[in-house]
Amino acid sequence: MSVYVGIDVHRNRSQIAVVGEDGSVQVNRNVPDGVQPVMGVIGDLPIGAPVAFEAAFGWGWLVEMLEDYGFAPHLVHPSRCKAIASARLKNDKVDAATLAQLLRADLLPEAWIAPLDVRQQRALLRHRFHLVGLRTLLRNRIHAVLAEHGLERAGACLTAAGRAWLDGLDLPGASRTVIDQLLVLLDSLAAGPRKTDKPSGGKITRG
Repeated sequence: MSVYVGIDVHRNRSQIAVVGEDGSVQVNRNVPDGVQPVMGVIGDLPIGAPVAFEAAFGWGWLVEMLEDYGFAPHLVHPSRCKAIASARLKNDKVDAATLAQLLRADLLPEAWIAPLDVRQQRALLRHRFHLVGLRTLLRNRIHAVLAEHGLERAGACLTAAGRAWLDGLDLPGASRTVIDQLLVLLDSLAAGPRKTDKPSGGKITRG
């Protein structure tokens, strides 16, 4: 007998529903995230059983776990899953069971599950994007401190000449401290990932 699994994934806990071929709900349980709790609910199901879950926060570990244990993961776009979004009664139990029922009826609005190496490359690019934004924030803060004292340099402040100019400024104690600390932070961010960097290391799964 075929079974279908729907998982409503959250940051720390997830709701797992198992639906039979006839549409009856066999299990609907809330468990902590992690391999052992999840496998405690679905570990006895047939190899290759399909599992549907939404593209929620932190779903990468779940894909890896399902693939490692021989299940067939199906990723869903939450915004496209109208059956869940428009449900009058909306809670984790309903959402998990609805995912399983949509999977059973072959009505699941699926999204592509990128391979691990692609997901890792995306993570590195997102990380670099945030670092660039943080550097910009720190540079703007330096200019704001300088503006408070009516100071402005024609050239960039973070070149070798600009740094020498900043170091030579006679600023009040608090402003001097702020500038120096901002420069230390910028120097630490300079060692961040470059465009050509590639992810390294193995998989990480939740215990």
